[in-house]
This record gives sequence, C-alpha cells and structure tokens, in this order.
Amino acid sequence: MLTSQRKKAILEALARDGQVVAKALADAFGVSEDTVRRDLREMAGEGLLQRVHGGALPASPATADFAQRQSIESEAKRAVAKAAAEMVGEGQVVIVDGGTTCVQLARYLPRGLRATVVTHSPSIAIELVDHPSIEVVVIGGRLFKHSIVTVGAAALEALSHIRADLFFMGVTGVHASAGFSTGDLEEAYMKRALAAHAAETVVLASSDKINAASQYKIGEIAMASTLVVERNTPAALTDPLAAAGVSVVRA
Repeated sequence: MLTSQRKKAILEALARDGQVVAKALADAFGVSEDTVRRDLREMAGEGLLQRVHGGALPASPATADFAQRQSIESEAKRAVAKAAAEMVGEGQVVIVDGGTTCVQLARYLPRGLRATVVTHSPSIAIELVDHPSIEVVVIGGRLFKHSIVTVGAAALEALSHIRADLFFMGVTGVHASAGFSTGDLEEAYMKRALAAHAAETVVLASSDKINAASQYKIGEIAMASTLVVERNTPAALTDPLAAAGVSVVRA
C-alpha cells in the first residue's frame, strides 16, 4: 500500500471511528508500527490529525485568530450564543470566556438584566458597556493576542476571590475520550481555573469542533454540565458526549 493510500485510509478511519490506534493500523496495512507512526507524524505536521499516545484523534480546524473568526458570522453560531444567553438568570454571577461565540452571547444578554459578568476578555467587557444593570469585572493579566484574552499568573491570582454560578467556556476540541482541549497551553490552564471557580460549566461548540482535539487538554468531558451545539449537529457526534453525562442542548 502506498503512503498516500495509507494516509487516506487513516483519515477515513478517523472520520468513521473518532480515533485510530497505531498498532491496529499497522496490522491492517501490513506494515511496521514505525511506518504508521511516521505517517501520523507527517499528517500531524500538516494539521490533518492530533497525535496522542498510541495513535491519533481528528484535529480541530479552529486555528484562525480572533479577527479571522469574528469575520465568519453564521446563523448557527448566533443561535448557540442566544441559547446560552437565555441560561443567565437574574442576579447571577457568570464567567464568560473569550472567543467569537461568547462575544455573540454578550450581545444577546437583555439590556435590563441585573447580573454580574466576570471575564478575562476585553472584547466581552466592551460589548457590555451599554448594559446599565450588568456589573462587569475584568480579570487582568498578560494579553494573549491570538484570542484577545488575559492569561498568566496575575489572571489566575485574580480568580481566587470569585465564586460564580455559571462559566460559559469556548473550546477548540470536544472529544468523548480526549475531553475538552484548546490550542494554547496557558489558555488551557486559564479555562481550567475559570471552571473551578463556577458551580457549573457550559461549553459552546460548533459542530466542526466536536469529535476533534487540539494540543492542550482543558479537562475531561465530565467537567461540563451542559454542551450547547448547533441544531443540525449529527447525533452520531453528540450521543457519545451525552452518554458521558453531559446535557446536550441544540440551539
């Protein structure tokens, strides 16, 4: 079997099964595990998959920076954001992550809502300037320009006195066995810390991020109570997540 044929078969297996195991691939192709591992390394370098111990997972396509992602407005993204905004109750303290869907969430919060929004995203804070009854608490730190959020020791320290009702989290990867992930190490630490300071974590995810993984793990699927997805997300993608105990809301 040619290298190109093996790689095509690997991508097909990833799309079908959600993961591949190097030993099983080697047996199926009749080649050594070293050959399969080389294929996986090359494919990972091309951004086609995410390598993990013993095999690989589908790679998250969410690699564009904030400005590029913000230019991609979709009805599905707005629906996810609107459904999440409707979960915020009167008088609650909520943490809102960075990201373009979370910016949409902020836009959908009712102008008369009385609540407190804690965020490490300047973009979220700016969206809420004209909401007279929403108190905005901005977490400072080093600005991670790719996502326009603050990260680092100062941001983590600022969280120590906060106890929120909800945390709305954005991710780049959602996978039943690999959990939630993102493409930056410090962002992963920050998201994990934000989740630890909220009673419940709600994850907002477009369908292209489900059954995919990025380089840095945030936590297991069980860290979230709710996953808000696009209405037309295939059940084959969401059923394993629901089986893991997450409530799936279709927007």
